[in-house]
Amino acid sequence: MKKCYNIFFISFIFIGSVFENVYGQQLPQFTQWATHQFQFNPAHAGIKPCVDIQTLYRTQWVGITNAPKSGFFTLSVPLQAKRTEYLSGRHGCGVKVEYDRIGQFTTNKVNFAYAGHFNFSKYNRLSLGLYAGYLHFGYDPSISKTIDPDPAIFTEASFVLPDASVGAWWNGENYYAGISLQNLMHSKWKNIGIDSRFRLQTFINGGLRFKMTGGFSLLTGMIIRIPKNGPLSVDVNAVFDYENVFGFGGGYRYTDALMAFCYIKINQQLFIQYSADYGTSPLNRGGFSHEVSINFATCKPVITGPIKTALFQ
Repeated sequence: MKKCYNIFFISFIFIGSVFENVYGQQLPQFTQWATHQFQFNPAHAGIKPCVDIQTLYRTQWVGITNAPKSGFFTLSVPLQAKRTEYLSGRHGCGVKVEYDRIGQFTTNKVNFAYAGHFNFSKYNRLSLGLYAGYLHFGYDPSISKTIDPDPAIFTEASFVLPDASVGAWWNGENYYAGISLQNLMHSKWKNIGIDSRFRLQTFINGGLRFKMTGGFSLLTGMIIRIPKNGPLSVDVNAVFDYENVFGFGGGYRYTDALMAFCYIKINQQLFIQYSADYGTSPLNRGGFSHEVSINFATCKPVITGPIKTALFQ
């Protein structure tokens, strides 16, 4: 059975390189996207008025040989942190290091980000950002298995390509919406397939916060991942947050997985989160995927005033 999954991965990717209208998801998808917006949207660079460090590791489809493993490290720094009430502008920068491996394919990315943040009122803010950097893409044929020898599959590849993304973000006191466009360079894969290349990927997301009694808030969110000419990936989730100290909740990824979350925040600065996916797709029905993340921000602990979450600063 495990050999069958290897063949499935190889067949899926190389069929996509031959038939121009067949594409797959080329970017890693993370269950904890709602608390790691900077990972996919450069508009979040320096959005907090302090240094923000985030790291996450994901192991997907546990028990399947050569299943995806992904992770990232991000650092975000405000360049002008002072925020006034109306029509104020400030900006920030950051860096993202990302790792993704699925089967024979490995991608390592390094991107630098710049973003401008513009307050139109006390709570309404528009942010615009840009990622620019490079990626290293590799293909290791040593673990490939085919019925008949195929030189197109057993040719090793390793190359460096430019990478760029843009993003926009709007948020109020209790809502947000964002969009990001990734793989803007459309770089072609060297020595892999006939017309294999990175395709444009669009991420659209939004969320609402509902304040409840007893210090609780309900945080809801949705993200839509749109690959070029490929099937949509849609996540919806809901999390109960208690005074930005701890939270728990769940979600659903359409036709793919049920999700569960829990997190705790220590002194409003150290944030630890765990999530698990329970597979509902034919490929991994009943299987699990796991994510663990650690965030650290130098923002001073909130003593008085409204409670701020990772999305509503």
